[in-house]
Amino acid sequence: MATVTIPEENRTLENPEEISEFLSQFGIWYRRFEGSDDLSDEATNEEILEAYSEPINKLKAEGGYVTADVINIMPTTPNLDMMLAKFDKEHWHDEDEVRFIVKGSGLFHIHPDKGPVFRIEVVKGDMINVPRGTHHWFHLCTERTIRAIRLFQDMSGWTPHYTESGTDQSFQPLCFGPNYIP
Repeated sequence: MATVTIPEENRTLENPEEISEFLSQFGIWYRRFEGSDDLSDEATNEEILEAYSEPINKLKAEGGYVTADVINIMPTTPNLDMMLAKFDKEHWHDEDEVRFIVKGSGLFHIHPDKGPVFRIEVVKGDMINVPRGTHHWFHLCTERTIRAIRLFQDMSGWTPHYTESGTDQSFQPLCFGPNYIP
């Protein structure tokens, strides 16, 4: 289950209802989905999309998303650090960033226009929508593994636009939920 950490307030949220309520004030939705746990680690992207077709189709209808794919990142991914460098700087997109976590974990750091910078640790079963225009950046957790279904309204709108802000992005790419490694 997701964990939201608000360092400025020295506060952590772990209850799904509290998380949803907190995130909603920034236009972010968060949901949990339990199911298709019988997929093997070797499942193909097509098998994953088929196993989760029901929630994918529901999200497509709700948000006007036209396509979905699977991103599979693990420590052995070629050029992993170069790929991750695209997302660890504050940026925003012209369309929503929708992620449905199938395996692993990651940290979305959110820098809202009004309110404190906070981070959302997402794990298997978490669905999140970071609305278009929301300033954010992303880190993998210490195991450097995440497999997620991504939904798009228009593939061309997903290009990151970097803010080049002076925002403190020094949050350590660790996780503090079940994946925490002291």
